[in-house]
Amino acid sequence: MVAPSTAEIAAALESWFQAHGRDYPWRRTRDPYAILVSEVMLQQTQITTVLDRGFYERWMSRFPNVERLAEASEEDVLSAWQGLGYYRRARNLHRLAQVILNEHDGKFPENPEQILSLPGIGPYTAGAVASFAFGLAEPIVDGNVARVLSRLWDDATPMDSTEGSRRLWQRANAIVKTSRDPRVLNSALMELGQVVCRPIKPACMLCPLHQQCQTRTPEQLPVKKTKTVLTEVTERVFFVQTPEGVLLEQELGKRRTGLWKLPSLQLEEDAALPRVLLKTHYGITRYKVILWVHEKPPGISHRDNWRCFQQTELQELPMPSPYRRALEKLLQMELNAAPTFTLEQ
Repeated sequence: MVAPSTAEIAAALESWFQAHGRDYPWRRTRDPYAILVSEVMLQQTQITTVLDRGFYERWMSRFPNVERLAEASEEDVLSAWQGLGYYRRARNLHRLAQVILNEHDGKFPENPEQILSLPGIGPYTAGAVASFAFGLAEPIVDGNVARVLSRLWDDATPMDSTEGSRRLWQRANAIVKTSRDPRVLNSALMELGQVVCRPIKPACMLCPLHQQCQTRTPEQLPVKKTKTVLTEVTERVFFVQTPEGVLLEQELGKRRTGLWKLPSLQLEEDAALPRVLLKTHYGITRYKVILWVHEKPPGISHRDNWRCFQQTELQELPMPSPYRRALEKLLQMELNAAPTFTLEQ
């Protein structure tokens, strides 16, 4: 079979997108900052979540430009990101804004290499900003684009291998270089993977690339060389409410620094566990975390990163969603009479 023509692919995609492309707030602007915010939010979060729950609009209202974000406190930034998870994304955005303000005189760089050098920016995000904001012919490859390209060339090379990644980026680059409008072309590639070239039951007969596509077994592509295996881990915390408020702990680790959570329960190896108030679970990257919430054990000494908060203050605190859900449930319970409670997710 003859290899697909990149010029024909680009033309077909652009024509299809002009007729069928969906309307999103970040597609109505050329502001590189606004586009970057959308791309960072969508890295680990579905479009419907970002839009329907108002994350994007609230962020842009609170931090409408690089200057406002750069001057904000980290606590304000984490609070605004609350509910999206993967808080490193918010911290990177904050640092990026400060770098642009301090090292680029507040002007977002247009050069793709300079964009790539900004904190938290990888090849995909750099290509997205360069093409969507500045109209540059820069390639993008995310999961949706990888699926489209693997099927177009009927390529079973694992997409997460060195060779597989090289081929995907090479093909994406070849297509965008023949495009009349890289902004439209890259938007079309992404959208085609989202709504037509789906992982399961792709709508092949509706695809504008149906004639160029070489695969006859689309659901078998793309191929991955590794499968994620979830590791189950146990996390124990405790809950106590005093006249001063609910006791919380501010995290000091690398992943959640500055966020508030229920205090960690640390006991001697042979010590008896306090009564369980609640059991729940949550997932993060390669882990399934079983979260046990206990009563406060006796003899626990106060720590510098502990603080009590009144219930009226809790909503404004930056707090990972699993702990917020658990805390809300705990506050609803009559602790003196409540049995052990399992929170289903």
